[in-house]
Amino acid sequence: MNNTGLVLEGGGMRGLYTAGALDFFMENDIWFPYVIGVSAGACNAASYISRQIGRNKSINIDYINNPKYLSYRNLIMEKSIFGMDFLFNEIPYKLNPFDFEIFKKSKQRFIIGTTDCETGKPLYFDKNECEDILKVIKASSSIPLLAPIVEAEGKKLLDGGVADSIPIKKAVADGMKKNVVILTRNKEYRKKPYKFKMFVKRAYRQYPKLVDTIFNRYKIYNETLDYIEQLEREDNVFVIRPSEALEVDRLEKNSDKLKKLYNMGYNDAKNIYSKMNEWINNFDMIKAANY
Repeated sequence: MNNTGLVLEGGGMRGLYTAGALDFFMENDIWFPYVIGVSAGACNAASYISRQIGRNKSINIDYINNPKYLSYRNLIMEKSIFGMDFLFNEIPYKLNPFDFEIFKKSKQRFIIGTTDCETGKPLYFDKNECEDILKVIKASSSIPLLAPIVEAEGKKLLDGGVADSIPIKKAVADGMKKNVVILTRNKEYRKKPYKFKMFVKRAYRQYPKLVDTIFNRYKIYNETLDYIEQLEREDNVFVIRPSEALEVDRLEKNSDKLKKLYNMGYNDAKNIYSKMNEWINNFDMIKAANY
């Protein structure tokens, strides 16, 4: 597992797919030394680092019909469609406690991707260098127009998926020679240009570089997918992605669909485990023979 990274895409409620895959990993003692995630990917990664099997499934399914979790009521009351206080205060400290002790003791390196509103560029935080890790994850999960800007670590931050939806290049830059990437979209998916430009310009008129990044997100995302597919062809990355057509969108509230997606993630990880393990073990030997 040396120099092996785990890269996690976001996707809101589509993150149940990742939750299923990570639960399989935990049940089988598969621990990556380096984990990087954005938005829902960062949320899932936190429970993976804290060794809490089933926690992400419980949070995202058991509370889905609670208006505090996901509702337009929240958008009116908190200016966020997801109840951020509920998610990052009430749940981790009271309802489904987050194991901060195990999390802090973990030797796994955990990087959270955010978007810097001032520069419009991705900004990454290491769990061991954050004053308030949950606040950074909250920032990484704050969707433009659907959540307010979060001030954390002296920066004004939003959804990490805006500037770097799939942070594979950051993992490579951090020295991860081989990476397992968990995507939350089918292989044929490509992102389309942003539709609500007028609202974005109005909401973020003080942050013109952020506006540009939001408008160009589809290009960055699609270019990253092309890069990942190139790495796949070169056998330099191992990708886990939904094996069936997705029936879940970012704001999905149908618990049956969410359970199905979780199970798909779990079973996909289970079905490719032997192949993934072989790829990880053979990677260094194969590369050495090519040079």
